Amino acid sequence: MASIGLNRPTGLASERRGKIMSRQPAPKGAWRITFLLFLFMLVNFADKIVVGLAGVPIMTELKLEPEQFGLLGSSFFFLFSISAIVVGFIVNRIDTRWVLLALAAIWALAQFPMVGTVGFTTLLVCRIILGAGEGPAGSVAVHAIYKWFPDEKRTLPTAVLSQGSAFGVILAVPALNWVVVNYSWHYAFGALGVVGLMWVVAWLILGKEGPLVQTVAMAKADPRIPYLRLLTSRTFVGCCAATFGAYWALSLGLTWFTPFIINGLGFSQQDAGWISILPWVFGAIVVLLTGWISQVLVARGVSTRGARGVVGSVPLIVGGLIIAILPHIGVGGLQIALLVVGSGLCGSIYVVCAPMIGEFTPVSQRGAVIAIYGAIYTLAGILAPAVMGSVIQHAATIFDGYMTGFTINAVIMVASGLLGLALLWPNTERARLLGQEAVQPKFA
Repeated sequence: MASIGLNRPTGLASERRGKIMSRQPAPKGAWRITFLLFLFMLVNFADKIVVGLAGVPIMTELKLEPEQFGLLGSSFFFLFSISAIVVGFIVNRIDTRWVLLALAAIWALAQFPMVGTVGFTTLLVCRIILGAGEGPAGSVAVHAIYKWFPDEKRTLPTAVLSQGSAFGVILAVPALNWVVVNYSWHYAFGALGVVGLMWVVAWLILGKEGPLVQTVAMAKADPRIPYLRLLTSRTFVGCCAATFGAYWALSLGLTWFTPFIINGLGFSQQDAGWISILPWVFGAIVVLLTGWISQVLVARGVSTRGARGVVGSVPLIVGGLIIAILPHIGVGGLQIALLVVGSGLCGSIYVVCAPMIGEFTPVSQRGAVIAIYGAIYTLAGILAPAVMGSVIQHAATIFDGYMTGFTINAVIMVASGLLGLALLWPNTERARLLGQEAVQPKFA
């Protein structure tokens, strides 16, 4: 019987490219840049979480219905995907150092209008602008960090980078919630603007472009592949499908988790702030374990089908099944625990998909392809908050609405995980795209 994912990477071009890349160790300063980009993603997700964290005070002050608040959560993603694609092509030609600087400056400046008296329209417009600035962030940061690490050493720094999102919530939520409780939600936005400007200054002084760019030798082993073939490849489609489900859960967490704790389960704003960090703490553990396990498996000769595709997809399926149990148990702590574990397991797919895409995408096209991947899966961010808001508003009770919304989330997670499990075969993708015959898998 064939042992799933245990064959080594295949394809002549892939092999030549691997030899070229493996001769390049991570340059000096690679982990310093990784830490700065970790902080970049920390600020990124702190900006995302603030509306959900202050959701109840915002809805109360602005007299918003659930559908309006859902629209506010979705508005962040209106230009998110478009800007991600545009900037993705730009970073193929312009140093990521300057693009990252410009993005972070936009985030900071978009926060300050909320410090004063603000209406729903102003808040909506600022969130759209913020989303346009943050849309390219993840893909540009990944593209930047891949200029510091060769292919076989990328999974762990990718995991560290993705931890910026978790720690952005873990560190920001208690601090921002303290500001919301003791002062006002308006000042929470202002605090994020100040922190964003601090990162801009640090990056301006310390940020550098990675040296592992395309060389003449790599170009010979890295012929351009038509974008249509890249974007319709099995693994690319699988990455988009799998991460879409994970991002659906993440978007709900960013917008609706804290309001659910307060309005659905009856906790205070102060207590909800601490509870809101639990999914991110668990998710951080999942992401780091995924990155470490995946890199160890690759080092031991397990194909990236197994070490990345299977390792990333299975937790997503399990997480969806766990969340599906929520409506069938008693209200209280067990529901919180299941929601924490189920949503936290989604993090594994983020660690593995960008490295899988990097396996078969030529370096000169990587920035754009990773950006398009991000633009596609983050479309879930437009849909998920709005769907939850509509379901809540039209349900018999607020609690019933939340349970229906989480059930929809569970179905999407399981379906996307199964699609990922079926489609993610990065170890043979490059040879297939180049029209070359791949070496047949080994059998146990």
